Amino acid sequence: MLSYIVKRLLLMIPTLFGILLLTFVVIQFVPGGPVEQMVAQLQGRDSGGEGAAVSGAGYRGRQGVDAERIAEIKALYGFDKPPLERFVQMLGQFARFDLGKSFFYPKDVWQLVKEKLPVSISLGLWTFFLSYLVSIPLGIAKAVRAGTRFDTLTSLVVLIGYAIPGFVLGVALLVVFGGQLQWFPLRGLTSSNWATLSMGAKVVDYLWHIAMPVTASVLGAFAVTTMLTKNAFLEEIGKQYVLTARAKGLSERKVLWKHVMRNALIPLVTGFPAAFIGAFFAGSLLIETLFSLDGLGLLSYESVMRRDYPVVLGTLYLFTLIGLVTKLISDLCYVWVDPRVKFD
Repeated sequence: MLSYIVKRLLLMIPTLFGILLLTFVVIQFVPGGPVEQMVAQLQGRDSGGEGAAVSGAGYRGRQGVDAERIAEIKALYGFDKPPLERFVQMLGQFARFDLGKSFFYPKDVWQLVKEKLPVSISLGLWTFFLSYLVSIPLGIAKAVRAGTRFDTLTSLVVLIGYAIPGFVLGVALLVVFGGQLQWFPLRGLTSSNWATLSMGAKVVDYLWHIAMPVTASVLGAFAVTTMLTKNAFLEEIGKQYVLTARAKGLSERKVLWKHVMRNALIPLVTGFPAAFIGAFFAGSLLIETLFSLDGLGLLSYESVMRRDYPVVLGTLYLFTLIGLVTKLISDLCYVWVDPRVKFD
């Protein structure tokens, strides 16, 4: 086990290196970087992050700006150094867990992530817990009543919910419950006077604001977990040890909860760490944009559009590292749940 963990940890190094190298190389060829955007601002026009190349006319980003000013701008953003030197410098910073400083925000990348994280945590954790709390009991009920009218109707409802995109449901919720009925607020995670409210009023206000975004996010998550639970239980119910337990005179309830449950939940339990950690960083861009929630999803999108390379690469490094560690924990959970699994 120890040798397996050491091998997996060592494999994370080339994986991280490859991902960062590929992203860094791609960035070098993307037009409309911070230098071009600054030049466009000096010329009195806005590049919009889309590059300064004019269709059919060639590159015109530097016209009207002298070479010395261009050199100063490059030095400001660190582009006066060769790409290889900048890449090595970036790796050295990441090795010290220094994610750098944003080009367009007067803040470190770490500070930006910490500021946006509460919104993503709110959406992700509520989606995660509600999905598991509803999907697992529903999947078990469907497996026990497989082939019945209950199974058919619930499958239809779950699949319809899965087919409706979250942002479409979000728009419908905003129009009906936020606009026409005015039961819920249209934007934000809390009210403007949240700081002056009592503790109980703060909780109610928070739940009032988060209700529609969570509903829009959680609908599609039901289907996968529900059907996975159902299929896992059906597979275990048909095995020989279940027939043996029934032949010994055990009640159906004891067979289900004492024997079937432990084996059927293995795929769900082993995926629990990845789902739980992912809830902190799985920012939904469309949901956050619809409900005006300033989270990690919106930060990532704006960073790509504005070519804020330190934020793009810093968050990529952080989330990739967390994802690799979480994957290792998920694999180790197999041994914890099922001692028959051996990694040698």
